[in-house]
Amino acid sequence: MSSYQPGQIVYIIIRNPHAQDVANVQQAAVVQNPDNPEQLSLFVYETYYPLTEEIAVYSSMEEAEVAYQDAFGISEMEGYYG
Repeated sequence: MSSYQPGQIVYIIIRNPHAQDVANVQQAAVVQNPDNPEQLSLFVYETYYPLTEEIAVYSSMEEAEVAYQDAFGISEMEGYYG
């Protein structure tokens, strides 16, 4: 995880905390961990998440969207507008 720097913008796939069957690509900021300044965290949705090997982090939105499609496929509702 040492390749990330504070202030860097990255993209992650995150599940909706209110609906676990919903996930989306979300922009996150790499920041100093407020509880341990020697560690980095991801700051997203006003919350700090540990930046660990367990979190898939992508450097671009496009890369994250490809990974999302690989993991979750195309929504059955895609193209539905009503």
